[in-house]
Amino acid sequence: GNSKIEDWRLFCIKEKSIYTILNQCEEGMALRVNVWYPAGDEAKIQGLLKVAREASPDGQGAFLNPDRGAWKSTPPTYIRTNEYTEVFQEVVNTYGIPRYQEANPALLTVVTFPFIFGMMYGDVGHGSLLLMAGAWLVQNAESLRFSQPVLFSARYLVLSLGIFATFAGFMYNDFFSIGLQLFPSGFVDKEGNGQFTPTYDVTNSGGPGPYPFGLDWAWVGASNELLYVNSLKMKLSVLFGVAQMIVGLLLRWSNALYEKNMTDFIFECIPMMVFMLCFFGWMDVMILYKWTHPIDNAPNIINSLICMAMGQQDNNPLWDGSVQLAQTLMKFTVLSVPIMLLPKPFILLYQHKAEQKRSKGEGHQLLRDEEEGVVEGAHGGHGHGEEFEFGEIFIHQIIETIEYVLGTVSHTASYLRIWALSLAHQQLSLVFFQKTLTMGLEMSFPANGIMLYFMFAAWFGITLGVLLGMDVLECFLHTLRLHWVEFQSKFYKGGGEKFAPYNIRSLVDGSSE
Repeated sequence: GNSKIEDWRLFCIKEKSIYTILNQCEEGMALRVNVWYPAGDEAKIQGLLKVAREASPDGQGAFLNPDRGAWKSTPPTYIRTNEYTEVFQEVVNTYGIPRYQEANPALLTVVTFPFIFGMMYGDVGHGSLLLMAGAWLVQNAESLRFSQPVLFSARYLVLSLGIFATFAGFMYNDFFSIGLQLFPSGFVDKEGNGQFTPTYDVTNSGGPGPYPFGLDWAWVGASNELLYVNSLKMKLSVLFGVAQMIVGLLLRWSNALYEKNMTDFIFECIPMMVFMLCFFGWMDVMILYKWTHPIDNAPNIINSLICMAMGQQDNNPLWDGSVQLAQTLMKFTVLSVPIMLLPKPFILLYQHKAEQKRSKGEGHQLLRDEEEGVVEGAHGGHGHGEEFEFGEIFIHQIIETIEYVLGTVSHTASYLRIWALSLAHQQLSLVFFQKTLTMGLEMSFPANGIMLYFMFAAWFGITLGVLLGMDVLECFLHTLRLHWVEFQSKFYKGGGEKFAPYNIRSLVDGSSE
C-alpha cells in the first residue's frame, strides 16, 4: 500500500482535476458543459446516466443532450483500437494525429509495416528467433505491463515482425545464409562440372514449372548468385514501392471525395495518379512482362525508361507496338504536370470572388454570431477563414507540384533501400557463418570437436548483438521512414487533436509512474 503522504498527494491530484473540470461548466439552475463523445457510444452513455439517476436517492443526476448543430470547434479524432492494432496506431500518431474523418493509414500499416520489414530482414533463422521473442512477450505480457511498459506495448509489433521476416526468409530460401532443400531443384548438373542447366520450361510454353515456392536452393553458393538475387530483390522493391504509393494516392482520392472537394479531386488527385501510372506503373509492367515472357533480345529497363523520357527510339522493344505505347504514356505524363499546376489557383480565385459578390449582395448577412458560427475551412481548401492571397496560393501550388513530381522519382528510388537492407543482412549472415562455424567444421579431428563449441558461442553472440540487435533496429527505422515519408506524404496531413476523455484513473496512474 501507499504511504499516508502518497495517498494525500493522489487525493489532491484527483480533487484538483475535478475542480478544473467544474470550472469549465456554466452555472445556472444546473451545471452545463459542452463535451465531445463517440457517436457510437451515445446509447451506452445514456444508459449509464439513467442507472446513476435511478440509484440517486433524490432522483437527480446528469443528462446528455446531443447537439446535432454545426461544429463550434474542430472535433477531436477518436480511433478505436485493440491490443494488436494499438501499437501500429501509435506509430502513425507519432507522425501526426489524423484529422477528423481523415483516412487513417494505420489500417494498412498493420499489414504493410511488418511486410516491408520482412522484405528487408527475410531469414528463416533470424526471423524465427524474433518470432519466439515476440511470442514470449505476448505470453508474459501481464508481468511486463508495469515493469517494462515499452516492451508490453510493442509485444504484438515484435510478433508480427517475426512472422513476416520468417515468411520472407522462406521466399528468399535463406536460413542463417544456408539454402533449404524443401523441394526438388529446377536445375541439374548433368556433366558434373558445376554448370547447371534448368529442368523446367524456361520458355513458359506449357512444360514443367519452376521451383514451386520462393527461390530455388540451387542458386545458393552459385558464382552468379549475387547478380541474380540482387536483380530479383531490386525489382521486387520497386514493384511493392510503386504499389504502396498508388494506394496512398487512392486514399488521397477518398479524402477529396469525402470532403466533396471536386477541385482537389479533378485537378490534383487525377493528374497525380496519371503521372504515377503512366511512368512508374509502366515500369512495373515492363518488369512483370520480362519475368513472364521469354524475349530473345530482352531490353534493359533503365535504357527503355531513358528512351521513353527523352523521346529517343528504343531498338529493343518488349513487343511490337510497345515503343509507341510508351511514347503515348509519356505524353500523358508530361501533360499531367501543368494540369496539377495551373487550374486550381485560378478556380480558387474565381470561387473567392464569387463569394465576395454574394456576401456584398446579401449585406454581409452570412456573418454569424460566434455562438452559432460554423468552423469554415474544416474540410480543407485554400483561403477559407483567412485573407485570400492569390500570389501565395499560386506559389504554394508550384511548390506542391514540383515536390510531387521530383518526390515521386526520389521516393521510387528510396524503396530500393528494401533491396539494400536485405543484401546487407544476407551478406552479414554469410560472413559471420563462414568466419565462425564453417572454420570450426573445416578443422581436422579432434580440434574441430573442441573448437566448434567456441565458434558456436562466437557466432551466436555476434548474431544476437548485430543481426538481432542492430540490424532489427536498422530495418525498423528504414521501414518507419518508408511509411512516414514515401507512403503517408501522398495523402496524409495529420494535424488533428486526439480524443482524450477525462479519466481519473489515468491521471492517478500517470502521476504514480
